[in-house]
Amino acid sequence: MTRQELIKEIFQKKSFLCVGLDTDSKKLPQHLQNEENAIFLFNKEIIDATAPYCVAYKPNLAFYESMGVKGMMAFEQTVSYLKKFYPLHFVIADAKRGDIGNTSMMYARTFFEEYNLDALTVAPYMGEDSVKPFLEYEGKWVILLALTSNKGSHDFQLLEDKNGTRLFEKVIKKSQEWGNEENMMYVVGATQGSMFEDIRKVAPHHFLLVPGVGAQGGSLQDVCKYGITQDCGLLVNSSRGIIYASNGTDFAEVAAQKAKELQQEMAKELAKIER
Repeated sequence: MTRQELIKEIFQKKSFLCVGLDTDSKKLPQHLQNEENAIFLFNKEIIDATAPYCVAYKPNLAFYESMGVKGMMAFEQTVSYLKKFYPLHFVIADAKRGDIGNTSMMYARTFFEEYNLDALTVAPYMGEDSVKPFLEYEGKWVILLALTSNKGSHDFQLLEDKNGTRLFEKVIKKSQEWGNEENMMYVVGATQGSMFEDIRKVAPHHFLLVPGVGAQGGSLQDVCKYGITQDCGLLVNSSRGIIYASNGTDFAEVAAQKAKELQQEMAKELAKIER
């Protein structure tokens, strides 16, 4: 999916919502617990219910890898289902890969050739040669970790050099020598609030993938106040607040309602943009 195609979907659907498929086998509704293919069945119902209100899905690989082969089969089924029935949705593998060049090349082959996903989250700590293999795929996106929403983000990401430049700012500036606005995004946690203003000083037009709205306490209004651009420039992710909103037989219906509520808030924010 190209940048322009993504922007078109956002403004047509009046949504920049990404639904995180962080599917934990221990949190499935009771009526699905004994199903042979419970993870995929849960994902399928969530996808069918929320698709009208979002533009992207983000399965987190840890939740699938933790179940071994069975979990990865569910991941593959989920991706195949999205590609077949919801081809206009942007699909992100939240895998946070990044290693020496030839290893990154294999990771890129896995997610961009084998699974044919649109985007992959990548850890930039090892530098250019660990990121470049992912950027060699036309039409695919790298989403670099920049300023995350977890408490420990302050341990390293906010460290300043003698000129007062923080590490996350260095990552963003340097990475723009490797990719561009057409193939690179940045992860910025919703809990960072006004820090989005600083992000936009070094990445004024790049898309940002924003986790942390909902269960982690991030404010959609703050994210938009400081981070939204004329092209929107945001994909705001919600996982637990949508997919685990109910653990009853109505889980998909409640998930749809939560996604719709966020979409309606996003529509108000998009209406403020002059295009």
